[in-house]
Amino acid sequence: MQDLDNIPALMAEIGARAKAAAQELSFAPAEAKTRALEAAADAVWARRHEIVAANDKDMDFGRDKGLSKAMMDRLMLDETRIRGIVEGLRAVAAQADPVGEVLAEWDMPTGLHIRRVRTPLGVIGVIYESRPNVTADAGALCLKSGNAVILRGGSESLHSAQAIHACLAEGLRAAGLPEDAIQLVPTRDRAAVTELLTMTDYVDVIVPRGGKGLVGLVQREARVPVFAHLEGIVHIFLDKSADLTKAVEVVLNAKTRRTGICGAAECLLVHEDVAETLGRAVIEALIAAGVEVHADTRLQKIEGTTPATDDDWGTEYLDMIIAAKVVADVDGAIAHIRQFGSNHTDCIIAEDRAPVARFFERLDSAILMHNASTQFADGGEFGMGAEIGIATGKMHARGPVGAAQLTSFKYLVEGDGALRD
Repeated sequence: MQDLDNIPALMAEIGARAKAAAQELSFAPAEAKTRALEAAADAVWARRHEIVAANDKDMDFGRDKGLSKAMMDRLMLDETRIRGIVEGLRAVAAQADPVGEVLAEWDMPTGLHIRRVRTPLGVIGVIYESRPNVTADAGALCLKSGNAVILRGGSESLHSAQAIHACLAEGLRAAGLPEDAIQLVPTRDRAAVTELLTMTDYVDVIVPRGGKGLVGLVQREARVPVFAHLEGIVHIFLDKSADLTKAVEVVLNAKTRRTGICGAAECLLVHEDVAETLGRAVIEALIAAGVEVHADTRLQKIEGTTPATDDDWGTEYLDMIIAAKVVADVDGAIAHIRQFGSNHTDCIIAEDRAPVARFFERLDSAILMHNASTQFADGGEFGMGAEIGIATGKMHARGPVGAAQLTSFKYLVEGDGALRD
C-alpha cells in the first residue's frame, strides 16, 4: 500500500519501479507492445461508461475550482472523445516499432562495421494539465518507444486519468509486460511534482504539457532534462495573394474549432494591400462566428471590433478571442512573429509561392503551414498516432513528439579482432 502522506518516499518508490520496468521494456518484443496497446484500447472502449462517470466527478471538481470554459472543454470526455482515445491507441499500436531501427550503417577501413540504432530514453516523466486523454497518448507513445513513464496529471483530471490508466495497466498485464512501465502519480499533492522534477537517479527526461505557468515552473525547478512545450502563440498571415474562400474557412477553423488547444490561432496578420477587402471579410466572418477581435488602429473601423492594446501581441487567449493587425508585407509578418511568437506554429495563406517560400525560409517555428488550419498542429494529424506534446525547443525533439522522438540512439560496433594502430 502506497503512503500518500510521505511524498518523497512515494515518488522514490515510483521512480525505482519505473527504472526497473524500463530496463525490461527496452528489449520487449514489438509484438508484445502492440498487443498491450490493442488490449488497452479494448479496455477503454469496454469501460467507457466508467470513464465518463469518473470524468463527471472531475467536471464537478473543475466547476468548483472555477476553471475557464476552455479548460473545462479540455477536461471533458464524452463517448466521441473516448472513441478518439481508442483510435489513438490503435494507431500507435499499428505503427512500426522504432526501437532497434538502424538509422545509419557504414564500414571503416580499420575493419569496423558500425550501426547507429534507436534506443529508448529510459524513464520519462510527463506532467500535464486538464486533458485526461494525455494519459492514454503519453502512456501509449512511451510504451511503443520502449520507455517507462511516470504520469502526473492535473489535479482536476485525477479521476478520469485513474480510469484510463487502469485500462493501460490491463493492457500491460494482458501482454505480459511489467505493469510498472506506466504509472500514474496517485495524489493531487503538488509536492509530487517537485519531487519528480529532481529525480535524477530515476527519470531521464521530463515532458511538461500545459500552460505557461506549468512550463515555466518545470523549466525553473527541473534538474532532469526537459522537452520544452511553451505557449501556442499561433499566427496566421493573410498575404495579398490569398484566396478569399480559403482564407475565411481556414481562419475560422483555426480559431474556432477548439479554442483551448495549443494549435488554435491567436493573432491574424493582414497584408496592408488587402486590409479593406480580404482582411475585412475574414474579420467580419470571425465576428459573425462569435469571436472577439482585438484590432489595431487600421482595422478598428470594422464594426464589432475591440481596440487592441500592447498586451494583445504575444497573448495566448485559449478562448474565442483573436488579435488582428495590419502589416506591410510578408517581411512585416515575419518581423512581428519573430518578436511575439512562441516558435510553435505559424501559417501563411497565399496563392503566390514567392511569399510562401520566404515565410518558410525565414521563420523558425517548429511547425510552419501554408493554406492549412493551424489546428492540424497535432501528432495524430501528422501520422504519429498521438503525441506527447509539441516541443518548441531545438534540442533533441521538435514539433509533435511521437514514439520515434522519444528515442535516442546508440552505436553498435563490430570487428573481427580489429586493433587500433
